[in-house]
Amino acid sequence: MARPHWYAEDKQLTVRMLLVMFLLAALYLGFIAVLWSSGMSVMGVAIFAAVLLGLQYYYSDRIVLWSMGAREVESGEVPELHAMVERLCALADLPKPRIALVDTSLPNAFATGRSPKAAVVAVTTGLLQRLDADELAAVLAHELSHVRHRDVMVITIASFFATLAQLLMRRLMWAGAFGGRRQNAAGLALIYVASLAVWVISFFLIRALSRYRELAADRGAAVITGAPSRLSSALVKISGNLQRIPTRDLREVEAMNAFLIFPALTGDAMSELFSTHPPLEKRLAQLRRLERQMEGR
Repeated sequence: MARPHWYAEDKQLTVRMLLVMFLLAALYLGFIAVLWSSGMSVMGVAIFAAVLLGLQYYYSDRIVLWSMGAREVESGEVPELHAMVERLCALADLPKPRIALVDTSLPNAFATGRSPKAAVVAVTTGLLQRLDADELAAVLAHELSHVRHRDVMVITIASFFATLAQLLMRRLMWAGAFGGRRQNAAGLALIYVASLAVWVISFFLIRALSRYRELAADRGAAVITGAPSRLSSALVKISGNLQRIPTRDLREVEAMNAFLIFPALTGDAMSELFSTHPPLEKRLAQLRRLERQMEGR
């Protein structure tokens, strides 16, 4: 099926993604330089860089699925879901992604993958139970818009880098407390500070891109389905149901908020301030404007 003429590229999103990728590359090179200056051998740095790049490119999507407890499902297991995704892909001129399910009452969805041909769209069982067919299609169209825009690749790599830096910080803290050796203390401290800087900078880069990309995916979903109100209804339902989810369950997936269609916030002001998503009111206002434009008002 030919690509719809009204499904234009979002130039602002493209510029933002290029800027984030450039800054991430600079951050990556800076981190490698710190490892080198801390006493790690050239061969060690080269091996670390090669392994890190390989993991980012080939396995970051699997790490996201593993972090969310998602499992891939074939068409025979959920035929209606596969059929719905296939129809939406035809409208959006996309190859059909792999489908995954997350067994949780938390109503949500996300997409991951390095390219449209290697993408995965995942939904939770809680989402399937709470949305009707039109609302579910709107949510899936939102995730497919992420795939088409390729912003899912950028956010996957950025999130992987931030997670790796966080894990390295924890490992260095453990080594500093129980390692027993002090001669490499300065090198460990330097790597720890660099890891902290990588995590902090990645944190803000992810949020700078994520808020805009969610609005872009909302617009894409409205165009694909031709009915912005369906996504509005789905977002309102998801938001209302999240308020009844235990705080402990929300915290378990909070680190993956950048991937979700709606953030799993615990309700405190700090988490809302640094949310990966724009406010619900802003998303609904945009969808109302799109509705009026489509109706010619």
